Amino acid sequence: MKLAIMQPYLFPYIGYFQLINAVDKFVVYDDVNFIKQGWINRNNILVQGKALLFTVPLENASSFAKINEIELHQKLYQNWKVKFLRTVEQSYKKAPFFDKVFNLIQLVFDSEDQDISKLATTSIIEVCRYLDITTQIVKTSSIYGNDFLSGKERVIDICKIEDTGHYINPIGGVDLYNKDYFNEEGIQLNFIKSLPVTYQQFTEEFIPWLSIIDILMFNQPTEILEMTKKYELV
Repeated sequence: MKLAIMQPYLFPYIGYFQLINAVDKFVVYDDVNFIKQGWINRNNILVQGKALLFTVPLENASSFAKINEIELHQKLYQNWKVKFLRTVEQSYKKAPFFDKVFNLIQLVFDSEDQDISKLATTSIIEVCRYLDITTQIVKTSSIYGNDFLSGKERVIDICKIEDTGHYINPIGGVDLYNKDYFNEEGIQLNFIKSLPVTYQQFTEEFIPWLSIIDILMFNQPTEILEMTKKYELV
């Protein structure tokens, strides 16, 4: 069995879904410290030919709190949601798959999720459902009971609990995790490297690595599923 572990990101970019589709079980790392200025509660969409950053407002976001402990800002969230959906509608209403994708986005933001971990995970699950990605998705907080561990020790412990011999990590972990160390524990370690993904947006100038929202707006689910296979394991 192939396994991957990653923090929950809100409507993440295509590389996140490449990682999910590359494994049999995907573990949402939701009980580790929140990363400020990361991708947990924000991403980019295409507005007037340029990348525009959107950020979900949070209550007392702190790098000393766990991701699943940080709630949405109840006083700001509803107004933010209305404005964001309006921006999406104005920016993408002429995109070929706008209707279906806009309904998906509304479904996520209209959910009753109260914290950013649940909201981000909902966005991931709903996109996987839309693309027919069948990888099993679980959360560290609900299964493993090993949050007293950290770093590679916790990753290896999860791999052993799941009895997996193959762990795939994002390419950013090359400097963090040593293949020989994992091999000594009986686990093959690979890093996933995304290959360039291009598609037709509104203009000739292509803006890469936006939120999956952008790819969903311009491509059929079957085409996007093929995009999730454009990677190398190193």
